[in-house]
Amino acid sequence: MGKIIAIANQKGGVGKTTTTVNLAASLGVLEKKVLLIDADPQANATSGLGIDVEEVELGTYQLLELTQKAEETIIKTDSPNLDLIPAHIDLVAIEIELVDKDDREYMMKKAISELRDSYDYILIDCAPSLGLLTLNALTAADSVIIPIQCEYFALEGLGKLLNTIKSVQKVHNPNLDIEGMLLTMYDQRLRLSNQVVEEVRKHFADMVFDTIIQRNVRLSEAPSYGESIIKYDASSKGATNYLNLANEVVKKNKEIA
Repeated sequence: MGKIIAIANQKGGVGKTTTTVNLAASLGVLEKKVLLIDADPQANATSGLGIDVEEVELGTYQLLELTQKAEETIIKTDSPNLDLIPAHIDLVAIEIELVDKDDREYMMKKAISELRDSYDYILIDCAPSLGLLTLNALTAADSVIIPIQCEYFALEGLGKLLNTIKSVQKVHNPNLDIEGMLLTMYDQRLRLSNQVVEEVRKHFADMVFDTIIQRNVRLSEAPSYGESIIKYDASSKGATNYLNLANEVVKKNKEIA
């Protein structure tokens, strides 16, 4: 049975989509069968894997509307062992369309339950908000990875996200766990970066991944070529960081199993 992991933070620009795409690709390289669900109307995970967003006909929108079977929305990617349920800008409308429906928080859970046995990991790239799309992802997930950038406002809004996770645990998904907090955009030359790492590790201890994602030009360039960092430059620091993260996730889940 596959593990469903949401990658969530309502703050934009923290490396959420970068983490989803590159963790998914890294797990694929480690010979895990992976499905990435793009649940962000900006569809950056979709374009970041080389898919033309304008040509997407079936994807997360139809998945949440329950108008298509989940497997009909899946497309193959060029990355080994990595499939994708793409997003399109029309996903923006889903929050309004679902608002009157019964069990609106459970649409994704219902839709992807049949896919669990086909994959080792299902990763959900969440929108930078705490709206109905993110709520659906957290209700469907077994755990959540929280990217935290090593910058001044890093911890701002984190309390709000943790409260949302608590309320999802209480009302919709008692089994939701925090897979880990991931420090991103780290620059060892900056005192501020080091202070944030220290602060986060002090407050959250074992909840923080050992792996830290460093600032890396190649990592920033890869999405513009529609490629993961593994495909774009496997020898880069960014690729090494995400392969280390993938190994850490696999090891942690073996220990739990």
